[in-house]
Amino acid sequence: MPLLEGSVGVEDLVLLEPLEEESLLRNLQLRYEHKEIYTYIGNVVISVNPYQQLPIYGPEFIAKYQDYTFYELKPHIYALANVAYQSLRDRDRDQCILITGESGAGKTEASKLVMSYVAAVCGKGEQVNSVKEQLLQSNPVLEAFGNAKTIRNNNSSRFGKYMDIEFDFKGSPLGGVITNYLLEKSRVVRQLQGERNFHIFYQLLAGADAQLLEALKLQRDTSGYTYLNQEASRVGGMDDASNFSAVRSAMTVIGFSEEEIRQVLEVTALVLKLGNVELTDEFQANGIPASGIRDGRGVREIGEMVSLDSAALERALCSRTMETSREKVTTALNVTQAQYARDALAKNIYSRLFNWIVNRINESIKVGSGERKKVMGVLDIYGFEILEDNSFEQFVINYCNEKLQQVFIEMTLKEEQEEYKREGIPWVKVDYFDNGIICNLIEHNQRGILAMLDEECLRPGVVSDSTFLAKLNQLFCNHSHYESKVTQNAQHQYDRSMGLGCFRICHYAGKVTYNVNSFIDKNNDLLFRDLSQTMWKARHPLLRSLFPEGDPKQASLKRPPTAGAQFKSSVAILMKNLYSKNPNYIRCIKPNEHQQRGRFSSELVATQARYLGLMENVRVRRAGYAHRQVYAHFLERYRLLSQSTWPHWNGGAREGVEKVLGELNLSPQELAYGKTKIFIRSPKTLFYLEEQRRLRLQQLATLIQKTYRGWRCRTHYQLMRKSQILISSWFRGNMQKKRYEKLKASTLLIQAFVRGWKARKNYRKYFRSGASLTLANFIYRSMTQKFLLGLKRNLPSTKVLDSWWPPAPYRYFQPANQQLHQLFHQWKCKKFRDQLSPKQVEMLREKLCASELFKDNKASYAQSVPIPFRGDYIGLQGNPKLQKLRGREEGPILMAETVRKVNRGNGKTSSRILLLTKGHLILTDTKQSQAKIVIGLDSVAAVSVTSLRDGLFGLHLSQTSPVGSKGDLLLVSNHVIELLTKLYLAVLNATRSQLPVTVTENFSVRFKESSVAVKVTQGPGDGENNKLSFKKKGGNCLEVTVQ
Repeated sequence: MPLLEGSVGVEDLVLLEPLEEESLLRNLQLRYEHKEIYTYIGNVVISVNPYQQLPIYGPEFIAKYQDYTFYELKPHIYALANVAYQSLRDRDRDQCILITGESGAGKTEASKLVMSYVAAVCGKGEQVNSVKEQLLQSNPVLEAFGNAKTIRNNNSSRFGKYMDIEFDFKGSPLGGVITNYLLEKSRVVRQLQGERNFHIFYQLLAGADAQLLEALKLQRDTSGYTYLNQEASRVGGMDDASNFSAVRSAMTVIGFSEEEIRQVLEVTALVLKLGNVELTDEFQANGIPASGIRDGRGVREIGEMVSLDSAALERALCSRTMETSREKVTTALNVTQAQYARDALAKNIYSRLFNWIVNRINESIKVGSGERKKVMGVLDIYGFEILEDNSFEQFVINYCNEKLQQVFIEMTLKEEQEEYKREGIPWVKVDYFDNGIICNLIEHNQRGILAMLDEECLRPGVVSDSTFLAKLNQLFCNHSHYESKVTQNAQHQYDRSMGLGCFRICHYAGKVTYNVNSFIDKNNDLLFRDLSQTMWKARHPLLRSLFPEGDPKQASLKRPPTAGAQFKSSVAILMKNLYSKNPNYIRCIKPNEHQQRGRFSSELVATQARYLGLMENVRVRRAGYAHRQVYAHFLERYRLLSQSTWPHWNGGAREGVEKVLGELNLSPQELAYGKTKIFIRSPKTLFYLEEQRRLRLQQLATLIQKTYRGWRCRTHYQLMRKSQILISSWFRGNMQKKRYEKLKASTLLIQAFVRGWKARKNYRKYFRSGASLTLANFIYRSMTQKFLLGLKRNLPSTKVLDSWWPPAPYRYFQPANQQLHQLFHQWKCKKFRDQLSPKQVEMLREKLCASELFKDNKASYAQSVPIPFRGDYIGLQGNPKLQKLRGREEGPILMAETVRKVNRGNGKTSSRILLLTKGHLILTDTKQSQAKIVIGLDSVAAVSVTSLRDGLFGLHLSQTSPVGSKGDLLLVSNHVIELLTKLYLAVLNATRSQLPVTVTENFSVRFKESSVAVKVTQGPGDGENNKLSFKKKGGNCLEVTVQ
């Protein structure tokens, strides 16, 4: 990898010297302190959570990493995503991206960054954008139902997620499939101190409106629910109310119907209500302990919400029916057993609801089976866990990480071996720790721990966690990776940290002690058949579908598979899927336990580094050749080290590399020449090359500086010489010009004196008294006559709009010229007015009124100026029925036009004929020619119209008038300028008062007792088609879009 100038520490740990855990941690800390959170191990990305927003993401960085190869820029998660996507698109290789790390290490954010990068660089188009939006919107839904606040992380994923994103041959996304693993459903009923339940419960209570809460029979206060931890009901920096709105919006984008969303929220509320069902001690007639419901209100509310018989639910919670092939036996449950049944039901409902949501998302984003697809998988799964008290959950999580480590080592070695084979370099066997013995210890079909656990769960007789531990001690007493108190005593070892009910497994990441308490119960994960059947009887479509085994027709006495067997099967399928794809790895590290920016805990990071196997990864990568690079790139970087290749090399890239390395006298054991790449064995050799390159760059810089300084001095001297010659020539020329000007001025002065002397001498002969005044008057009259005659010959045209006028020849005539211009213009205007008919005069007055009302206020005004106002647009003369509607005393109809009336309730329009007379405004039906609405002009209070090119206007009526009591009118006219102008003049003539005309895009119209806010916006068109789109928003808002 090229060592970038200005880089902090070592960007690729394969080049780390010395290769020790201490130097690895020191390098990570140095980069973290300089906000370099990404580091490479070959093609593996290590990501240290910064706990802050860094300016290294967004479209600018996506475009940058899209144009460069993996090692050409600083380490970044975008670089890995780009390599994976380009390999999938160009080389037709299915990819998978494995993201692992502790809770709070940033796995979820890393998966979001990968998906956002792929969404940004893949194809465009309406369908593609829809698919991308659905894939991205699946994250907030799954986070709401599958994430929770823990001690380590405010947004911790409590499930494993594997998403296959499917692409077409062009690299455009078609859809995807999501697989979830091991949801932590025990969190539904119990949380540790300082932790919260799943986010959706708090989001529902904070974000739902009062009507929805009432329908779900919930109250907003979280303190009223047993399943919600009261100590941590709020999380800093997290707005549950806005997140709830985002989740509902995301579900709509994915494709959930409103009915499905409502049913999901009802089932979620059912889980909360179950926690409040309080059980109390009771006794049967024979004295056997039983249980009952203390307050039946909660059960009744559950029954009402999901259409379930509350008595049946109470029986199912407080009793159990055991059925054989011959008989049924019903036994009462004591309080402890009933509480277990209640919690088991709540956990099962939520777990099955989560699975249903995942399946429903898959239905929306799935791809047709007939299309040929490329696949990129993204695995976001829990990392290796070692807690103070490790139980069944930690056991299966660490088993999954053992399998992932096995895949990682095997596929890394396989990738290395394939590259060596492609390049024709001999492969040397690499010694590494094979954790297959640990995987076999856990998953062996007959002699594995999971097999023994299943056997113990299915065995008749007395079964307990201690009998399971005894079986493990007997079977694995001599296993090198298994320990317990019994095996330690047999080997005479003393370990106070090992309890009697514990066993220990030596994982690849360290030793983990597991407490077997509850292993049997958690592996069984049983739900009483009575509860399943009761849930199936509910007349709630979603809840009923979650419990298909409750259907009596499908009832089976066969025992369901255990949780361990199901998880083992899921892991096997996952491993098969990963082996079929090209892997890419992101190792996430949490720098401190307190989620503080800038704080780096070396002990915590060292523990995670061991869990993630970082040192093992570096050793595997460095087992052969630590560095390899394409010949062309290597030559481009180091060709300056050889005089043969610098500054120009016309041969092949490999020959050039051989020239460079041959002149440096490097050891042949340090180098290997592949078909397309040069391989360097140790980092020291690469560092030596970099040091030589640095020294050579200094020499070249000195040479360039020397050459530049010489060129600059020569150029400066030549410029000064040219300037001196130019200045001298200009100075001499200027001196001669000045001398010539002086001589010329002197000559002209002498000539002027001589001519003046001669003129005075001749004038004295003809001098008379008053001759100067007479000459002056004659000259002035001549000039005036010439001016007026010229003006007569050059009079402008008599057109009114022609404002040209000849200018005055002298300043003295300017006042007279202006008055003449004004008189001529007035004469032209009078002559034009005398030619006009009364109808044309009235039309001009209307045009003048339209100009005063709409000029510079409405966009469609300019188009209406050259078009004469017709008044009749419906052929009124041929329709006697419409003429009768005006009334005899009304006089002529001023305006007749077909308009569209907008329904204020739903935004739909209907055609009406509008007739404007001197006293009324009449709206009639287009078919029946009957007056629907007759409005007196004194009832018109105001008009609202937009500034756009549309014909929409609101007619505001006086509330005291009979018609105005029903509300205002919202109309659309194709001749809105003419109509409103005539209406304005008619109101002015009828009422002697001006009609207020408001130009605005936001106005309100009355609708009976309420009002409707009208908001008009410009759409993607320019509005010339006068197409309007009406959309009702809520009860009191109407959005209008001008197309």
